[in-house]
Amino acid sequence: MSELYRINAARLHQFVQAIWLHAGSEADEARLVADHLVAANLAGHDSHGVGMIPSYMASFSQGHLQLNQHPVLEKDAGAVLTFHARSGFGQVAAFEAMQQGIARARQSGIAAVGLHHSHHIGRIGHWAEQCAAAGFISFHFVNVMGDPMVAPFGGSDRRFGTNPFCAIFPRRNASPLLLDFATSGIAFGKTRVAYNKGVDVPPGYLIDHQGKPTEHPAVMHEVPYGSLLPFGLHKGYALATLCEILGGALSGGRTTHDETVLASHDAIYNCMTTIILNPDAFNAPAMQDEAEAFLEWVKRSPQSGSEPIQVPGEWEEANRALRERDGIPLDANSWQQICAAAKQAGMPEEELAAFRALAS
Repeated sequence: MSELYRINAARLHQFVQAIWLHAGSEADEARLVADHLVAANLAGHDSHGVGMIPSYMASFSQGHLQLNQHPVLEKDAGAVLTFHARSGFGQVAAFEAMQQGIARARQSGIAAVGLHHSHHIGRIGHWAEQCAAAGFISFHFVNVMGDPMVAPFGGSDRRFGTNPFCAIFPRRNASPLLLDFATSGIAFGKTRVAYNKGVDVPPGYLIDHQGKPTEHPAVMHEVPYGSLLPFGLHKGYALATLCEILGGALSGGRTTHDETVLASHDAIYNCMTTIILNPDAFNAPAMQDEAEAFLEWVKRSPQSGSEPIQVPGEWEEANRALRERDGIPLDANSWQQICAAAKQAGMPEEELAAFRALAS
């Protein structure tokens, strides 16, 4: 098993920001990318954290990821906005699209935002949290355009992406309720984390290239490729299908099929359709009281094991507290890949050596 380091979150943020500055990103872009990736690790979602940097650098070097782009408004239909991200960093495109969607929802009570042809937009919960910070509810349907990794229910090879779904509900005096998950049993990035650590994944999540069950993450990273499986059998598959069409086609983007399958797995393109609701537009004066009464009722259920009952979002909050205190865990293989990406970005050896020392 690969050695595990604990990296201070603030210093890791400085490292990530420096990598993209050397690669050619403007200061705001480098900051937004670092904000997002480190926040994903702090929330416990290492699959969408700084371990994505080597893939991003490969995508950039291959000409897929375009630096210093901003989403272009293609259509303004009042409460509906459609943006083309021009293959720019999703951490920029989604942030700016959500900003405009929030402003429109503040005016109209509701807004829908279509964002398409964005490079990887990362952890979707980050964009839901942006909406919740403004006091708004949001729903997000996402597809991974042209990068099939998941087999359909009853199928034996990869036909669509991990296609996340996300929803958030802001609470009055507590962290928001956050639902954010890939429609595959596990995210692709979790297989990367397991692969780099040299450990297997639990049973029931993967099949090999012959459609046979396996626990080896190598089937997602070495030829011949296997596939992820949808969560919940037919239910996860059905939700993935709706995320593909609502996230991809409705947003103005593309779905995955013969004409759109990409040659490179490093070119991660997302499309997202977001619905943003202003709770004040509803006739629901007791909304927060009713929500809290329900949550309190749920938590009074006698525990069936040693773990406490949690509501959506509490797992992430616990991780943030722990990792802010103890540092972000990174395996040695992932750390070396990130440092190699920094060198590829043009970071001078003396500067890189100082950042390498974070893992000593």
